[in-house]
Amino acid sequence: MGCVFCATGTLGFKRNLTKDEIIEQVLLFARMLKKTGEKVTNVVFMGMGEPFLNYENVINAIRFLNSEESLNLGARRFSISTAGVINGIRKLAKENLEVNLAFSLHAADNELRTAIMPINKKYPLDKVLLAIIDYIEQTHRRVMFEYVMIDGLNDSISDARRLVAKVKGILGFVNLIPYNKTEMNKPSSPERIRKFKEILEQSGIAVVQRHAFGQDIDAACGQLAGRKARNV
Repeated sequence: MGCVFCATGTLGFKRNLTKDEIIEQVLLFARMLKKTGEKVTNVVFMGMGEPFLNYENVINAIRFLNSEESLNLGARRFSISTAGVINGIRKLAKENLEVNLAFSLHAADNELRTAIMPINKKYPLDKVLLAIIDYIEQTHRRVMFEYVMIDGLNDSISDARRLVAKVKGILGFVNLIPYNKTEMNKPSSPERIRKFKEILEQSGIAVVQRHAFGQDIDAACGQLAGRKARNV
């Protein structure tokens, strides 16, 4: 998708995963976890690539893993994250699958969002939000708005207020994600994140804050595969 803050995105497009390749990843970890008496509980389509640009393979993989003949994972155990592919949102609304939808928002005005997420040129923020509202009306499911906190870029008080104006009244919640440091940017300070979160909560917006894992091996959100690429 070419998001400028994402180290993984700098690798460019290679190809889409097939349905079988997606399923294979889940089965691999299901077998590993079985050895310790654990099991796969959730499957998230997020991070490397845009799930809705590989729509059929993603949905078919979910239907297989959801079936009683395979892992029998409940539909609500699946989450799909999109950068804002409107036709994918509209198609998902008609699937009769109670999967979770997440929207990678990251900026609450078109100018900034276009600067950091080129997809916003094709799918402007306000049109995506209208598609999300339609999705909620059809499915009655709340949506997660993902917002990565980047120092000096999208973490000001004004940014928080713009975010409130965009999502207030929409059935959903905001997931604040501290940016994982790359060569390009650094994360917002804990104090800035606290203030940002406070403004949202005071405005009646439901907020959760994600905690990062995998930073030490460049495997955290926005970093995945970056070290391998630099070492080639």
